Amino acid sequence: MTETKPFLENAWYMAAWSHEVGEDMLRRRLLGEPVLLMRRQDGTAVALVDRCPHRYAPLSKGEREGDTIVCPYHGLTFDAAGQCVRNPFSEKIPSGAQLRSFPVVERDHIVWFWPGDPARAEGTPVPDFSAIVIDGHAPITGVMPMAANYEYGTDNLMDLSHIEFVHKGTFAGRGVIFAGTHEVKAQGDQLHSNWWMPAIPAPAHTFGIYDPAMITDHWLDMRWEAPASMYLQVGACPQGGERAEGVIAHQAHILTPETQGSSHYFWATTRQGPPSPEGDAMLAGLMGAAFGDEDKPIIEAAYANTDGADFWERKPLSLGIDTGGTRARRIIEKRKKEEAAL
Repeated sequence: MTETKPFLENAWYMAAWSHEVGEDMLRRRLLGEPVLLMRRQDGTAVALVDRCPHRYAPLSKGEREGDTIVCPYHGLTFDAAGQCVRNPFSEKIPSGAQLRSFPVVERDHIVWFWPGDPARAEGTPVPDFSAIVIDGHAPITGVMPMAANYEYGTDNLMDLSHIEFVHKGTFAGRGVIFAGTHEVKAQGDQLHSNWWMPAIPAPAHTFGIYDPAMITDHWLDMRWEAPASMYLQVGACPQGGERAEGVIAHQAHILTPETQGSSHYFWATTRQGPPSPEGDAMLAGLMGAAFGDEDKPIIEAAYANTDGADFWERKPLSLGIDTGGTRARRIIEKRKKEEAAL
């Protein structure tokens, strides 16, 4: 039987927010590989393995000369496509003096990279997060390190019933989840894990627009695409009203493995109204508290508590409301097996 690799490779993964990638070289470990991210002088983003093929020094510790990178150890110089273009010790370029480069697409203030077969990247759609860009304004963003396998983050996000228990300091306390109904459905390559909570007092994201005592219909619609790109629509409208006329927040929750046991959790949220330093700082603080102080500790603790066992080896119970995460795991397993058979 062909053994599967630790990660699905023929897929788009998030490497960084656009504002993180600039003239300076950014090193970030992605799917177990050290990756160097930077922009060419024309502004396009590139991603290269951050390891010189000579004696393995990280090129991100070197210097840029225009669109080339000079290794800090012995001076081999590489262009933005990863090809060695200068050997300070000889006019001859050594055989094999090339860095692996990854296909990169930048969209919706997100830099995506493709770690698999480059030929399969072309024609594969990049996840659509256009909803997080409103009136041309970049969303409020963050990136959080997480000491857990990325699929444990997916479990958390595809099962928002945890809100009432985990987010007591931010979003919980009104019992709205228990007043709602939950549905998981597949649509093409996407999974949707949606909560519908009619006839409840206005949820927190509407405060300042709706009176807190106003009766609304509230929804939490989560869309998942492999490996772990999730878009969440948080909405509320007057009871019996049209969704499109309600107060809606759009969020990105995107997980990229750092290693098998650690992850990068990229998050973003839109705001109600135009950007403002005070409002943005308050919203960023709320999101940071919800994800960093509440989600992160329980996800990390649950992952650590498996004591290195495989997820299925521990024979997890099913409560019904956790179907979204379970189905996402099965899809990843199926696609990894398909890759191994190629």
